[in-house]
Amino acid sequence: MEARMKNVANPDLITAIQHLQKAIHAGGVDPLVLELVHLRASQINGCSPCVFAGVQTAKKHGETEERLHNVVAWREAPFFTEEERAALALTEAATRIQDGAPGVTDEIWDAAADHFDEKQMSAIILNIALTNFFNRINHTIREPAGKTW
Repeated sequence: MEARMKNVANPDLITAIQHLQKAIHAGGVDPLVLELVHLRASQINGCSPCVFAGVQTAKKHGETEERLHNVVAWREAPFFTEEERAALALTEAATRIQDGAPGVTDEIWDAAADHFDEKQMSAIILNIALTNFFNRINHTIREPAGKTW
């Protein structure tokens, strides 16, 4: 598969994304939790370049193969903490917003809020939104996994 475009981003967009990334990582959330969130949203959206990049980045942060292979089935896998489960549930609910989906219910929100303070919740929500942003761009331009970033 070949990408339809070589570069979607202009310098102003790249700067804006860098500022968002800085804000996300300043939110006090464990980088591995952020990587799990990124990976799960990308799996849901079928974004192969983001899944590829998410796995690579998570490995650099020390994530194990066992856990990475089970993110897709996190509810049934024994490898995730309650904090990670709350972040993954929030990720799924915020990503799956198609017609008729319940979205982020009070139960999902409250479970996440039990583990993360407001600054951390903000970072996770921004991470989910930015991941969905990248997923949609990659789908539109047909970006292949492993070719660029």
